[in-house]
Amino acid sequence: MSLRILVIDDEPAMIGAVAALVGGDGHRVSAAYDGHEALRRYDAESPDLVILDLAMPGLDGVAVCREIRRRGPTPIIILSGEAEEAAKVDALDAGADDYVTKPFGKDELLARIRAVTRRRPAPAGATSGSVRIDQRRHEAWAGDRLLPLTPIEFALLEALVAARGDLVTHEELLRAGWRGEPDPDPLWIKPHLARLRSKLRAADAAVPTPVRALGYRLIEQGPAARPTPASR
Repeated sequence: MSLRILVIDDEPAMIGAVAALVGGDGHRVSAAYDGHEALRRYDAESPDLVILDLAMPGLDGVAVCREIRRRGPTPIIILSGEAEEAAKVDALDAGADDYVTKPFGKDELLARIRAVTRRRPAPAGATSGSVRIDQRRHEAWAGDRLLPLTPIEFALLEALVAARGDLVTHEELLRAGWRGEPDPDPLWIKPHLARLRSKLRAADAAVPTPVRALGYRLIEQGPAARPTPASR
C-alpha cells in the first residue's frame, strides 16, 4: 500500500536519501527541515507515517514526537544518529513507535515501515461503532448506507471516528475541518456539526455529542433517541 510519508530532518541530503529509498517502494514523501515546519506540514497533510530525526533546530525531535502523538495515532519512526539507550527511551516515552539508528539499510527501513503500519493501521478504513470512514475513497458509511457529506462534514466526522469515542477538542476539530486556515473561528464548528448530526441521526448512526466548553465525542444513539417508525 502506498503511504504518504512526512520525513523530518534538518539535513537535505538525508531527506533525499530516505525519499529515494521509500519512493522506490511506491511511497510518496514530503519534507520538513525543522520542528515548527514539521508540525505545520503534519496538520496540513495528515500523513500516514512520520519519519523523524531527533537533533533539529528549534523544536527538537522528542518535542515534535510528543506533539504529533498528542494530535493523533499516526505511526512515528525515529531515524537518528543517537545510539545511546537514554535517547531511545526518551523518544519511545514521547510516543514513537520505533527507533532506527543511522546508518541503516533500505530493507531494514522498509521492514520497519511495514511493521509499524501493521500495528497502527492507516485510517483508510477507520471505524467507530456504526460509522466507517473510507479515506481513500473519501466516503463515510453508516452500516451499508453512504452518507452525503460536504468536505468539511467529512473532515469533522473523520476526526471524531479516529478518536473512537474519546473527546475531540474544539481546537482539534478546527484543525481537521479548516486545514490551512491560519485563524479559524470556533463559531464555525457548531452549524457544521448540527448538519452532520442530522444526517447521522437519520441513518441511526453515532452522533457528535457536545462536552461542555471542551469539544465533542461520537456517541451511539440509544433506542430512546431513535425515531419510531410511526413518528418518521
